[in-house]
Amino acid sequence: MGQSLPQKRPWLAALLAALVTGFGHLYLRRVGRAIGWLVTSLGVSVLFVDPSAYDAFLAGTWTVGTLLAVAPMFLVVGLSVVDAYRLAQRQNAAARPSDDPDDDAVACPHCGNDLDPELEFCHWCTNSVEDVDRERPEETE
Repeated sequence: MGQSLPQKRPWLAALLAALVTGFGHLYLRRVGRAIGWLVTSLGVSVLFVDPSAYDAFLAGTWTVGTLLAVAPMFLVVGLSVVDAYRLAQRQNAAARPSDDPDDDAVACPHCGNDLDPELEFCHWCTNSVEDVDRERPEETE
């Protein structure tokens, strides 16, 4: 994974997925997964939900039978919400810099953030780092 992904808010991904199936995944830039959840939601709605129960639910005439009839649709939406939330958490965990001592990153002497080896200045604090030794010093044992 050559480039790091920006941090995403898991709660926002879940909220978007709850509002419209697939939107949480679009927010996470996972288009294929968004389409998959949308197709699954529509497929379950068509195959397992009685249209009259769906109409009764939308009309607000809820009964236990109506709620049970539309439950498969809400199950898929709920799973989509959980998937979007967990996916955002995993994406954020993968984007965090590791604390591995074997990293080749060199820190800026001014602000402490990692330096881009191709730049002659720190892109975080804009101070010059021409005099900084960019090679990691040999560790003594």
